[in-house]
Amino acid sequence: MKTRVKTRAEAGAEAGAETRTGPEREAGHAPAAGHGPEPEPAPRRRRRARGPRRRPFGLRTRLVLAFLLVAAVGCGTTAALTYRAARNAILEQTQDTAVSAFREQVENMRTSLPPEAETLKSHVLLIARQGKPRPWRVYAEYGTLRVSSTDRPTSSVITPELRARANASVATPHGSFQRVVKNGTPYLTMAVPALFHAFAKEDAAQHTGLVYYAVLELDEEEANIEAMVAAARDGALPALAVALIPALLAARGVLRPVRELRLAAHNMGRGRLDTRIQAKGSDELSDLARTFNESAAALERSVAELRRAEARARRFASDVSHELRTPLAGMLAVTEVLDEDADSGTLDSDTARAVRLISAETGRLAVLVEDLMEISRFDARAAELHTDEVDAADCVRKTLQNRHWTDPAAVVQDLVPGIRARLDPRRFDVVVANLVGNALRHGGAPVTVRVYEAEDHFVTEVSDRGPGIHPDVLPHVFDRFYKADPARTRSAGSGLGLAITLENVRLHGGTVEAANDPGGGAVFTVRIPL
Repeated sequence: MKTRVKTRAEAGAEAGAETRTGPEREAGHAPAAGHGPEPEPAPRRRRRARGPRRRPFGLRTRLVLAFLLVAAVGCGTTAALTYRAARNAILEQTQDTAVSAFREQVENMRTSLPPEAETLKSHVLLIARQGKPRPWRVYAEYGTLRVSSTDRPTSSVITPELRARANASVATPHGSFQRVVKNGTPYLTMAVPALFHAFAKEDAAQHTGLVYYAVLELDEEEANIEAMVAAARDGALPALAVALIPALLAARGVLRPVRELRLAAHNMGRGRLDTRIQAKGSDELSDLARTFNESAAALERSVAELRRAEARARRFASDVSHELRTPLAGMLAVTEVLDEDADSGTLDSDTARAVRLISAETGRLAVLVEDLMEISRFDARAAELHTDEVDAADCVRKTLQNRHWTDPAAVVQDLVPGIRARLDPRRFDVVVANLVGNALRHGGAPVTVRVYEAEDHFVTEVSDRGPGIHPDVLPHVFDRFYKADPARTRSAGSGLGLAITLENVRLHGGTVEAANDPGGGAVFTVRIPL
């Protein structure tokens, strides 16, 4: 009797391993799994944590550049306004001095009309020598008579516009002036007509037709202005260099809490939920730090409560599974005997049908209990690998033979021999049995099992010719107790077959993927390092 009970339990476990989906699955390969995938076990070799990648135009650089840009704009604006005001002041001072002196000298000059060339020449030379702030070049014009203090009778600097204003019908006793740039040299040109009063000074002045012109080079004033510009430019560069220091200090003050926040977020992402930031001051960054601390504390409390609840749930599932094993062993032994009686015909038809139903449900319960215990071992990180170097193709072949999946019409074997890998034969047997059994149950024949080598992995591929997996179900095929159709509540298996497959593959350091073949059917691909 004991031997028969043991055989029945093992058969039930095998049936659970062969189950790819539960009764909750649609016809399209939807595994019955439901609480969501468990977290991956920690990799065997930890990667060194990489710090944040430095960017050439990070926040620090942009803050410093913005600070320097403001300083440069301030310096440039101040220099431009200063240059403009100083330039106008220098030129207006020179202009006012020259125009006032020239007008005064012309008014004090006594010339008989019509003027003689020699007399007019002496007057022009006298005015030129007394020019302020420097000697002028003076020209006099009366009709066709042209006299100057230079070797040229006229000047090309004097513009027609200035002549027109000087010879206007309405006399301008104060004269006119104009600044002219010729060949890159600035000039101040002045024109003052010689006037006379008929009877007294109070009478209206009359134009005599004689006009004096004076030309003053402004090269010294321009040199002074250029020197001022150079001084402003030379002073701006040290000012920007000095502004760099407060820019760096300001950027440091702004970025320090940002760096602390980044480091704290990084630590929390790695599971250190007790991370906190020291909040100082009352500015916006301090408020952000306090908010982060409050959020971190709330998250830590929530995660701690979730972990306690998860631990309680796992412990409950494990305890229930262990407690159910003993009565299940007795129930399986009894159902073995009742099955024999039902098969022998000693029971009436209704009783035999009830016995077979009880036997089937008891076997299904045994499968569920065994799978729950296996899942609880994965959750508790108690599952271990007992690896050995084996031929991958032989392992797959033995799995198919042990379950009598050798009919070529149902299962096609495409196994490349000679692929040596370190595997736990028992756990790899569960992986292959679950995938092939699932394909046979929910896919379409023939099911193709392939084993081949790809780079530094060996690949086990199980495909079928069924309708495939619905796109909405595909992301959840490895979830525990997931129901593609919530209305379907019964299952031929435990609904944990593919979840156990996933955990066994991860325990080997490999991956398992589910996809749809473009030609039809579902494809499950397992990759395990050699």
